[in-house]
Amino acid sequence: MSLPRLLAGLDPAGALPLDAHVAVHGELPPSTAGRRQDAPALIEELGRSGLSGRGGAGFPTAQKLGAVLAARGRPVIVVNGCEGEPASEKDRLLLERTPHLVIDGAVACARAVDADQIIFAVDADAPTARWAVQAALAERPDTGRRGLDTTVVAIPPGYVSGQESAIVNFVNRGIPKPTAVPPMVFERGVGRRPTLVNNAETVAQVGLIARCGADWFRRLGTQDQPGSALVTLTGAIAEPGVFEIEYGSTLDSLIAAAGGTVSPIRAVLLGGYGGTWVDSAGAIGLRLAAEPLRVVGASLGPGVIIALPESACPVAETVRVATWLAGESAGQCGPCVHGLAAIARTLADVADGRGGPEAGGRLGRWAELVTRRGACAHPDGVARFVASALRVFADEFADHAHYGRCTACARRPVLRLPERFALAG
Repeated sequence: MSLPRLLAGLDPAGALPLDAHVAVHGELPPSTAGRRQDAPALIEELGRSGLSGRGGAGFPTAQKLGAVLAARGRPVIVVNGCEGEPASEKDRLLLERTPHLVIDGAVACARAVDADQIIFAVDADAPTARWAVQAALAERPDTGRRGLDTTVVAIPPGYVSGQESAIVNFVNRGIPKPTAVPPMVFERGVGRRPTLVNNAETVAQVGLIARCGADWFRRLGTQDQPGSALVTLTGAIAEPGVFEIEYGSTLDSLIAAAGGTVSPIRAVLLGGYGGTWVDSAGAIGLRLAAEPLRVVGASLGPGVIIALPESACPVAETVRVATWLAGESAGQCGPCVHGLAAIARTLADVADGRGGPEAGGRLGRWAELVTRRGACAHPDGVARFVASALRVFADEFADHAHYGRCTACARRPVLRLPERFALAG
């Protein structure tokens, strides 16, 4: 089967109702899983499919289900529809337009691990997504009759509030901040019960594999990274938006599918604001799969690709995003609170020509010091974003360190931030 898969039957007018969804994808087959102690067929099929998480970490989905199944207690399923990454739109699109596919995947996961509760976590800033899921659940009263309690929870917006332990912490205590591990959420999560947290795209993929099987899933993609994925492509692009790609396809082909670029490109950001900058020369012909991206120190992460035009100032863009990311700290870990703030301040000083000759060295040391030092991966992502910017835009940073701000600094930013921050800035 060719593309689209996840986006098949997408209706520009709004969410697919249940009858239209079934017409496109067919009925979700009945569970073949038996009692809890049995080896559920779906987990085995997911293992054969090679499906990995689409939220950024890329953890094998079958292993997550197996870990929850092996834990003590009746499991809970959490569908993570929160996109703290400002440049990402894919999970919101799925919830708003194909909510039944996401629900199918959640129901399939619940059957596989004998869960009795499904929680759909949606960003509070995405009311349309929340209403679409609630309306879709209302079309499926049979879900409740099968012993599945379903709830839609609005999570306060924030870059780290979509992290899995932050969602569990909010459901349990009303605090959307990550918690230190162990215990992991698959051991003790919602209500101290084993909890499976997967993002909306991963769950939707489960809904497809439950219908079509592992062999069908592997017809697309590469041997090491099978299947398709959703990416949000923005920046100097003629038709930006959410696209479904086959793993292993080239960045060039994706940009061509989006109508091409509207101006010359200076660099491409892969993986969002916790991702990696790649110079435009290095991005030519780049294949969008784990191994080719690893060679250039990058990954797709949450599926964000941003083409930065040559007309933009990469130094100003970096300072603006780093300043926002520093402010998004949960305020719980010293390296994150103080380290990210120091990095952002020093970047701003460099942009203004006030950093001094030692600024570059300090930034490099601080980036190393904050990595793997937080309760969550937030400081790691900031360090990766800043370090790659300093490398790719070394000439521009050197010019700013010597001469101060340039004329391009005042241009409209390319890297999108939440409106509440943009207005405050």
